[in-house]
Amino acid sequence: MSNPNPAAALTRPSVRWLALLLLCAAYIQGPVTKILDFNGATAEMTHFGLSPAPVFAVAVVAFELVASVMILAGILRWLAALGLAGFTLMATFVALRFWEMAPGHERMMATNAFFEHLGLIGGFLLVAWHDLRSEARP
Repeated sequence: MSNPNPAAALTRPSVRWLALLLLCAAYIQGPVTKILDFNGATAEMTHFGLSPAPVFAVAVVAFELVASVMILAGILRWLAALGLAGFTLMATFVALRFWEMAPGHERMMATNAFFEHLGLIGGFLLVAWHDLRSEARP
């Protein structure tokens, strides 16, 4: 009798899908929140200087939801992952400019969020890398 590989459970397709869902969680929750509070979504766009705010709010909602569905469904997953990585990079530099803040709690929270967003970008880059690498194999 052979010993079962304890790591085999981590290689199941259901675990991969769960990991992708967790990676996309903020990009599903965020648009749902914006849909439920569209005035808040337009106020957020205005706060960051994006005009016309309603158009940007709709575009962000649509982009985040469509890209998340593409990743979860495996439809051009690499492209959607690169799109969310780029979007997250731009949004991070727009919204989390911790270096411009006075020292204190708010700056610390923005710094933490900035680097957490870099981690998300890395996760999306790994998804794209993995999918492109898998497609390149015969």
